[in-house]
Amino acid sequence: MQIFFTLLLSGSSTLLNMEQGLTARQTQILKALIDEYIGTACPVGSEALEKKYSLSVSPATIRNEMARLTKNGYLHQPHTSSGRVPTPRAMKFYVGQLMEERQMSLTDEVKAKEEVWDKRKNLHDLLEEATQSLAHCTQSLAVATLDEGKMWHSGYSHVFVYPEFSNVIATANFFSLIEEVSQMQEIFFKRMTGDSPVEVVFGEDLGWPDLGYIGFVGSRFNVQGHDCALGVVGTTRLSYPTVVPVVRYFRKLIQEIA
Repeated sequence: MQIFFTLLLSGSSTLLNMEQGLTARQTQILKALIDEYIGTACPVGSEALEKKYSLSVSPATIRNEMARLTKNGYLHQPHTSSGRVPTPRAMKFYVGQLMEERQMSLTDEVKAKEEVWDKRKNLHDLLEEATQSLAHCTQSLAVATLDEGKMWHSGYSHVFVYPEFSNVIATANFFSLIEEVSQMQEIFFKRMTGDSPVEVVFGEDLGWPDLGYIGFVGSRFNVQGHDCALGVVGTTRLSYPTVVPVVRYFRKLIQEIA
């Protein structure tokens, strides 16, 4: 049984197929709730959804549907808050089926290409520069690695934007993971298959203690006879609609110019 979550993400948007057991209204509410949660990091209540999203139903109806989604394992209610947050199951459904990708602008694509162009003749230099550019484009921590054991990181300061990392122990565990070459290579070269342009792995799938809140968006590919990988690492609340198309673009860019 595979314990990773692999997605073929090609740029199409929203509502391809509803998961078995979910109604169209429940799917719409779940998408809105996850969009809101990604933006706020706070439990989401029915009134906030009713005011901000065009759901065409009352707060009472939204509450009832949220209760059903909770019972079915898509949401959970932290502490005594009236709001809900998505479970990993919901996030996987969102990334695979519901999110609307925000494509890079032509200006941003040209800028990224200009930043790495001069390094194209040396694969190590190219991946180092690409990691820095990817971190800047996604405002996230970016990582690249080669099958020979070399690894690059950039964008550590972006980690502290996430309130999930206000806990010192959680942050220390996260940084230890990122700096451990063998663990990062396991994620990129064993948990990711390379069959899809962009793949997503969640911490809960790895079986590593205290890392259930982590999310990886990565791409694995071959350049100059080397297995290469690059991606973005953060919490499960990564801005997937933004990050996924950017990672896809950098994969294509490196393959084209290396």
